[in-house]
Amino acid sequence: MLDHRGARCPQFRAVHVTILSRKLAIYTTRRLAQAARLRGARVRVLDPLGVEMHLDEQPSAFYRRKKLPRTDVVVPRIAPSVQAYGLAVVNHFAMMGVATLNDAAGIAASRNKMRALQLLAARGVAVPPTVMAASAADLRAMVELVGGLPVLIKILTPSERPGVMVAESLQSMEAALEAVLSMGHNLLVQRYVRRKLERDLRALVVGDKVVAWVERRPRPGRLLHTLARGAQLKAVRVPSALDGIAVHAARVVGLEIAAVDLIETEVGPLVFDVNSSPGLKGLERATGKDLALPIIGRAQELVREAEGANVGRRGQGQG
Repeated sequence: MLDHRGARCPQFRAVHVTILSRKLAIYTTRRLAQAARLRGARVRVLDPLGVEMHLDEQPSAFYRRKKLPRTDVVVPRIAPSVQAYGLAVVNHFAMMGVATLNDAAGIAASRNKMRALQLLAARGVAVPPTVMAASAADLRAMVELVGGLPVLIKILTPSERPGVMVAESLQSMEAALEAVLSMGHNLLVQRYVRRKLERDLRALVVGDKVVAWVERRPRPGRLLHTLARGAQLKAVRVPSALDGIAVHAARVVGLEIAAVDLIETEVGPLVFDVNSSPGLKGLERATGKDLALPIIGRAQELVREAEGANVGRRGQGQG
């Protein structure tokens, strides 16, 4: 058996993996289940909305009214539409002593975009100049703090993909702010950073390693910041220093598995997003790599680490 770095590791009992996802038919969910079987693990896919949680002296979990047997590790793929309940389920498994590949706190932090940027900035990770306020008037007044027009307006929704607009004039910015705030959404306003190259970079971080880099370029006629709507992905090689930035960013937000998005500027790389549930379809097609295998490999490693820690504690108790 190989670990997530591709090195040979000792033989152990088969690990039981639980994937939390709305549907097995989802590409990334299906690939993770395939990878788990390929690595000799037992695997089940549970819809988080079908999990019932029982709190007592010993917490337990049920699935559609049947008590769940023990599992070793949970791989969360929590859809934003069921985030509140789904994160409660992830946290409940953690309370039961089950390892989680991304815990509830890390997932929640990654989806609160201002909170994620605050965490990164506090730990020395360079991020784009950003302001957030509750009113359109306050945001207009603070535009100069991010370098003036043009600016990016990011609409914060429950999705991990914020809507993004580019405002090049005060009139267009004011109209956008009023419309979005009237719908009850929060906003971030960021400097529109000029890039060395017309691309973004995305790293897939697994544990302490970047297993894939891709560049994302907009389709002809689209702005760079509409990447979520049809970007062209291509595998790239990057300086090793960027690996360290991506791994550090994922760790700061509290994630074992993450997609870290960066932009290259004249003043250096800036991290503008950390995603806790990256899809594998585009990444695998662009790189030609099996990226589900290292993710499951890291899940298995977490189980081994937890078992080793438990053995150590028992040994200390007997000494």
